[in-house]
Amino acid sequence: MLCIYIIDMEKKKANCWEIKKCGRQLGGVHSFELGVCPAATEVMLDGVHGGNNAGRACWVVTGTMCDGNIQGTFEEKMKECSECPVYTVIRNEEGDTFETTVVLLGKATD
Repeated sequence: MLCIYIIDMEKKKANCWEIKKCGRQLGGVHSFELGVCPAATEVMLDGVHGGNNAGRACWVVTGTMCDGNIQGTFEEKMKECSECPVYTVIRNEEGDTFETTVVLLGKATD
């Protein structure tokens, strides 16, 4: 008997809301109570690092929520974001293909 196995060679990459389990993505458990996170709807960054919308580039999106607090402007939040587990996981997973914050800011404002 011949068995054929199809292997998905490209593993799905987790978005920030999946890593943090915040539930603020579209239809998430906290999206009605706390609102949908801007990272989940930022289409200009869709596909960056293999994520949905800005799910793998949330550090460049203003108004995201971390640890129960809405983050401010990019400048105000970047220090915290650069120490965030989401940023660290994505940076490590992407390795040499990691798109720098400067490049991502350019994409977000195009």
